[in-house]
Amino acid sequence: MRVEYINPFVESAYNVLSEVLQTEVNRGELYLKSAAMPMLGVAMIVGLAGDVEGRVLFDMKLETGLAVASAMLTSMDMEPVEELNDMARATLTELANMITGQAVTKLHNLGFRFDLTPPAIFSGQNMEVSDPNFEALIVPMELPQGKIEINVAVRERT
Repeated sequence: MRVEYINPFVESAYNVLSEVLQTEVNRGELYLKSAAMPMLGVAMIVGLAGDVEGRVLFDMKLETGLAVASAMLTSMDMEPVEELNDMARATLTELANMITGQAVTKLHNLGFRFDLTPPAIFSGQNMEVSDPNFEALIVPMELPQGKIEINVAVRERT
């Protein structure tokens, strides 16, 4: 996996989370994962196809997802959420859109051309993501609301 694919997602996640949540964001140690891995509880996934293919997954515990969605909503003078309802889902998928959109702009500026799928959101316990064709780079982001793991599995189309 080339670093040119990863850095735009890491930079964009840091920038968007810092700006939208008006808080400090600390990036944890990156690590690779090639086998099936358990998900934390709430995940937004965006697919990529074109010059590069794969997916980006934004994974967090339910409590973190609710805290992040609530912080975003209250910054817009809206009510916080206490459950993963339609408003919480829409807010979290919009966060994924913002991060991915910024990353894709950076990748397009580097000459890569590809399309995105709209973010899909998954929630529940005992879920895992597995794709034997991709090795994923995990980028943990620590926020006051909790940890968000950006799981990037992208490669150049062969």
